[in-house]
Amino acid sequence: MIYNETLSLLKSAVSARYPETAPKAFVRTFGCQANVADSERLKGMLFEAGFEFCDYPEDADLALFNTCAVREHAEDRVFGNVGAMKPVKEKNRGMIIALCGCMLQQEHIADKIRQSYPFVDLVFGTFAIPRFPSLLYTVLMSGKRVFDTDLENPNPCEGLPIYRERRFKAWLPIMYGCDNFCSYCVVPYVRGRERSREKSAVIEEAKKLIHDGALDITLLGQNVNSYGKNLSEKIGFPELIRELNALDGNFLIRFMTSHPKDCGEELFTAMRDSEKAAKHLHLPFQSGNNRVLNAMNRGYTREDYLRLIYAARQIMPDISVTSDVIVGFPGESYEEFRDTLKLIEEAEFTSLFTFIYSKRRGTAAEKLPDPVPHTEKAGWMEELLRLQEGIAAKRTAGSINKVYKVLAEEKAAKGGYLTGRTEGNVNILFGGGEELIGTFRNIRVKNAENWILYGDIVTENHT
Repeated sequence: MIYNETLSLLKSAVSARYPETAPKAFVRTFGCQANVADSERLKGMLFEAGFEFCDYPEDADLALFNTCAVREHAEDRVFGNVGAMKPVKEKNRGMIIALCGCMLQQEHIADKIRQSYPFVDLVFGTFAIPRFPSLLYTVLMSGKRVFDTDLENPNPCEGLPIYRERRFKAWLPIMYGCDNFCSYCVVPYVRGRERSREKSAVIEEAKKLIHDGALDITLLGQNVNSYGKNLSEKIGFPELIRELNALDGNFLIRFMTSHPKDCGEELFTAMRDSEKAAKHLHLPFQSGNNRVLNAMNRGYTREDYLRLIYAARQIMPDISVTSDVIVGFPGESYEEFRDTLKLIEEAEFTSLFTFIYSKRRGTAAEKLPDPVPHTEKAGWMEELLRLQEGIAAKRTAGSINKVYKVLAEEKAAKGGYLTGRTEGNVNILFGGGEELIGTFRNIRVKNAENWILYGDIVTENHT
């Protein structure tokens, strides 16, 4: 059964089980923005079925954990959080505990939950998200455990409801899955092969988001540069950027993630020509050594990558470039790691997402010899972070006295400040009251730290 066919049944089951007050759901999301977007759809289904939401699992009638499989640390956090639910379930036998997402699309993880966590009631993978109402209905009516980790690769499911905490920020998936099969990455196995959404569906969802007040829209895909390859209509990602830019409204378009092997000047030109497109490129390079890149199955060389960076900056001189890097890939030597440091020095990234290699079951890299101990890799990581910290400090200092159009997103932890992001995805704090949250303001930078800018509103005439 698909979503629309089971919603009414689920509503009836929820009303019968909780006749006096609306049941409460706690939803915890681990991992990337794609998981956040999935959770918004899961919460949309729960809301339509009659659930309200709470901030603590102890207060919930349903606790749902949406999981991430990219690194071992993320999986360990999930197991720790789920293990902590056992005494909660013992106090509230009627509570439903559910696990979903990338981790559960792995057979060995689903088997571990089945055998070692008998208090978990519902387990389903990424492909089963549209079937969530049917699965929850079965749990409510039968009282039995339900597992759905079918690996059938569906087409993108349209029409699912979305529940967003903040109306002015939105995630917009344009495609799902990945065809790249990088040797260290489990994503193609847990999210399937690439499936692009029809352009009409993307445009219509964008129009609805804008109508509902979205001002900052992030397009999501494991490799957005591959958008459109499986569609009958001839369209690529640069064309999609241009068509979204042409929509009426005052909003900002962001996207992630680009893959270097499919990235090029056509995209950079579309970004330059689209006034609503943020001049920010997140382009993971992962390693600066060609042998390691080949072992990673990345499909480009360090020279290819640097040519892209130079081309992007020639077309958009003020573009902000961020990236991902893996330290300590199996077999990587210190001299090869030094090539990564040299690339960082040349590219001068605004910021980096850095990770020590994490072995993933079922990937090609799992079988590679890995003689360098973790303690040594951690030392390499510290060296990399010191280098990037100096580069970031230099780049943020160059922002002083510049004016940026910034969306006020929320109150900052530092009293009296609001926080937002520049187009280049740099955090900026500025003074202002809560009434400004959800509006654009022009901010002049007056001070800079390594990762954060501080500024003042320079005019109320914002555009």
